[in-house]
Amino acid sequence: MTDELLEKRGGEMIFVGTELLLGDILNTNAQYLSRRLADLGISCYYQTVVGDNEERLLQTIRTARERSGLVLLSGGLGPTVDDITKEVLAKALGRELHLHASSKERIEAFFRKREIVPTQNNWKQALLPEGAWALENENGTAPGVFLEDGGVLFFLLPGPPNELVPMFESGVVPVLRERARGVILSRTLKLVGIGESAAEHLVRPLMESQRNPTLAPYAKMGEVHFRMTASGATPEEAERLLDALEVELEPHVGAYVFTNRPEELEDVVVRMLGEKGWSVSFAESCTGGLLASTLVNTDGASEVFAGGVVAYGNKVKEELLGVPAETLLNHGAVSGETAEAMAEGVRRTLKTDVGVSITGIAGPGGGTPEKPVGLVHIGCSCGGRTWSVRHLFSGNRRKVRESAAKTALVTLYRTLREMS
Repeated sequence: MTDELLEKRGGEMIFVGTELLLGDILNTNAQYLSRRLADLGISCYYQTVVGDNEERLLQTIRTARERSGLVLLSGGLGPTVDDITKEVLAKALGRELHLHASSKERIEAFFRKREIVPTQNNWKQALLPEGAWALENENGTAPGVFLEDGGVLFFLLPGPPNELVPMFESGVVPVLRERARGVILSRTLKLVGIGESAAEHLVRPLMESQRNPTLAPYAKMGEVHFRMTASGATPEEAERLLDALEVELEPHVGAYVFTNRPEELEDVVVRMLGEKGWSVSFAESCTGGLLASTLVNTDGASEVFAGGVVAYGNKVKEELLGVPAETLLNHGAVSGETAEAMAEGVRRTLKTDVGVSITGIAGPGGGTPEKPVGLVHIGCSCGGRTWSVRHLFSGNRRKVRESAAKTALVTLYRTLREMS
């Protein structure tokens, strides 16, 4: 729990920049800050994007001051005329701007190291509102700003993510933790093989009854995540609350949980293969190596992944994987029979314990009423048996390919789990 005003009102984010409104830049800062505030147990109730317009930004800041206990502003701290965030904040709070000597010295050192002569407008970045603290910028010239006004905490952060992230971690997080009356911890359960609405239905009674810890579901590509957040007087107390909630969740969704750690499904798959001493190989058609690429991004993949075959054409399916010509002729390249033959073929050719295959129609063309765009068959060969599952994915070509690769990874995970 944070101090009284922050606990009562929650947090708010304001992102400044006309380029954000025009869609020229993706606002990744919103996602990062939202997640970090949630990690810290701080509720964020508002997000606003404002262009480089003084009056609109002024009104937005004044509104935020009246309704929020924490206001994070990002962008508009540069040296140009349209970088107005600091000036408008000072005006909104009725404070003067003063030259901050230490910030000016850091800016001078930044340019001196690069053998660049700063222009006059660079000193604008060394101005701070009266009563504010400067937040050091490790990767740029614009210092951040921290000040408190009427119990409301204001943080001004630069727009570039490579500047914002380290500044938030080193300059904002310690302040927010210092204001905490206790400890807030979060843990995320990650699930596969179930949709968000179905997962939420299974745990709805717990969600409705929980106050501490809280439980919040959200969907990610092919997964459902449950974020558990607990507050306690000590870290040990918060951990005990999280442990107890996880035990309560086990009978409802335990069969779908693949981890409660900050790791991805491919990390778990590689670890499970290693523990079994097994190897895996992939045969991919419509995904073109996307499944293999996902796995080899994981540490330790070289110990368990033998290789893959991108069998995009029928000739490759026949010659490299041994798919019978009559199978392709009678059932087509996109069929369960072909998927199974591909899985068996790659497992046999690369001499692995498991073979996984993908064949489908990613689109936008190539579909028929019998075999529409988005149809994908995923095959698996392991432990003396081979099978396939038919899937129908929606979306554009990229989405179909990503969904197919993720579902194939889920198939591999569930196979390993069933054979434990």
